[in-house]
Amino acid sequence: MSTPTPPAPAFPPGTALVIGGSGGIGLAICLALARAGSAVALTYRSNAAAAASTADAVRALGVSAECHALDLGDADATRAVVDAVAARGALHTVVHAAGSDIRMRWISQVTPAEWHAVMRADADGCFHLAHVALPHLRRARGSLVAVTSAGNTRYPSRDILSVAPKAAIEALVRGLAREEGRHGVRANAVAVGVVDAGIFQRLSATDLPAAWTDAARANTPLGRIGDAAEVADAVVFLASARASFVTGQTLVVDGGYSV
Repeated sequence: MSTPTPPAPAFPPGTALVIGGSGGIGLAICLALARAGSAVALTYRSNAAAAASTADAVRALGVSAECHALDLGDADATRAVVDAVAARGALHTVVHAAGSDIRMRWISQVTPAEWHAVMRADADGCFHLAHVALPHLRRARGSLVAVTSAGNTRYPSRDILSVAPKAAIEALVRGLAREEGRHGVRANAVAVGVVDAGIFQRLSATDLPAAWTDAARANTPLGRIGDAAEVADAVVFLASARASFVTGQTLVVDGGYSV
């Protein structure tokens, strides 16, 4: 009897860089990448303790991890971090899982300063990331995955500061897929619905009454709130060799909310 051929690894040797790895969804993505066999580098904006905790959890799974403080709005700092990670080995995956700590606002109440700040941090930041990561991803024939919002399909009132920059990011993802496929680079997005992690937890403590959550659950065909691990599984699938013929797509992980 012949010996079965072992499955191909999900990722080549090297590192996956997770921007926003200290957050709830970012933590789940880092752990899922580690379980898939990839070394992990993660960034954080201000919560060094959470980032260190994530890195420790990754190392406990038997793979290497490193942390970097980063403001994506700073293009030079973004280049320095990406180049530092790539200098330690191939950079095969970049995940943009960062997002501003926004408040729920009617569009009529959003100030120009608020608008510019969130677009700089999120939309401009994702562009800075892609711009400096592309040479490394070309060498690795790698992948970029951006975590975006199901609100791009079914807009939730007062969520413009979250949805608008993520719409720009999805446009960037499609552009990267079209232009960089000739270099072997793939780009995809995971659009997230209501998930019990990160910004939803923060907004639940400030802006979202219980009735809002009840309505979101009622409007979701699966009848529940999502979990960060479910988002992470989608991200890792799109980044991995299992999705080697998938690019320019947005996988919506929202329990059917946007249907």
